[in-house]
Amino acid sequence: MRTRTFFAAISLGLLAACAQMSPLEAVQNTNVRKAAQNARTRSDHDALTKYFEGKAKEMHSKAEEQKKLLEHYEQKSYLYGRQAQDLKSHTTALVRKYEETEQASIKEATAHRQMAKEAAGAEGRVVDNASQTRPQHN
Repeated sequence: MRTRTFFAAISLGLLAACAQMSPLEAVQNTNVRKAAQNARTRSDHDALTKYFEGKAKEMHSKAEEQKKLLEHYEQKSYLYGRQAQDLKSHTTALVRKYEETEQASIKEATAHRQMAKEAAGAEGRVVDNASQTRPQHN
């Protein structure tokens, strides 16, 4: 009985630790927000697109991991006693959070991909205008 309680407490603690944002993630969020606000060139938007695509993949893998854990809790709830329902609820909430973050990251990546295309078009127009305004020397 003590072993099951101990294991359930450890599992719940690990799940809670996964849900919290680390100080590094908080700093990265601030840096990414600033980078997104200051992005002007195609390369800026391309870098942000890659970042958000990577974030989406990371969130997808975390969601899949939590889905497997949820399946385990549902199949073996008798191992966790009274904590089984709490573990299921917490894991379901994590899956939802990771999936929402994944979708938000995909939207951000799509938006920055579009902005990169627009910036590339604007850069092309600037180059074209510059070549047209040059005086012709004969």
